[in-house]
Amino acid sequence: MPPGGAIRLYGRRIMLRPLAPTDWAQWSEVRERNDQWLTPWEPLRPAGLIDPTRDRDTFASRCNARDRDRHVGLAFGFGVFIGADFAGEINLNGIVRGAQQSGTVGYWIDRSKAGQRYIAEGVVTLARFAFEQLHLHRLEICIVPRNSNSRRVMEVLAIREEGIAQRFLEINGTWEDHVRYGFTAEEWSARRDELAAAWL
Repeated sequence: MPPGGAIRLYGRRIMLRPLAPTDWAQWSEVRERNDQWLTPWEPLRPAGLIDPTRDRDTFASRCNARDRDRHVGLAFGFGVFIGADFAGEINLNGIVRGAQQSGTVGYWIDRSKAGQRYIAEGVVTLARFAFEQLHLHRLEICIVPRNSNSRRVMEVLAIREEGIAQRFLEINGTWEDHVRYGFTAEEWSARRDELAAAWL
């Protein structure tokens, strides 16, 4: 599949696709309603930037930037949809080619949909795409240690924990340690049938 092509990825209950400007109303409603749920786990927005939850044009620019990243193979951002309903996002960022062939996965879910393992399904759906279509060798997921909800996704999927990266990312104004989880193409090959049977 060409990096800039129309992408639809399907799990058992979810569909992943790039967000488009026409998704603004749904995206904005979910983000605003979940502001207190999500803010503790996200970087601070730089001062002076317009909040895309409150401005349709800013959201459209965000979508266009992600389209450009996808077109050149740097990152693949997806909305998580349950039927026609937008429920969160899952992203494959920081793709490195050459000898490394890796990318980093990040995700969030609408609090009203949390606990139903939609993100676990999304991680498996994204892993299949990353390993089988992008031919990456390694995925990494990095999580603030006290973020038990995000870490639960890794536990449910039995993704390998690799240790703590100290002061790894700025989160909500603080340089936070992160637990690093790794998943390689060899592990995907060994577990593909098991994971597909459970989630795809």
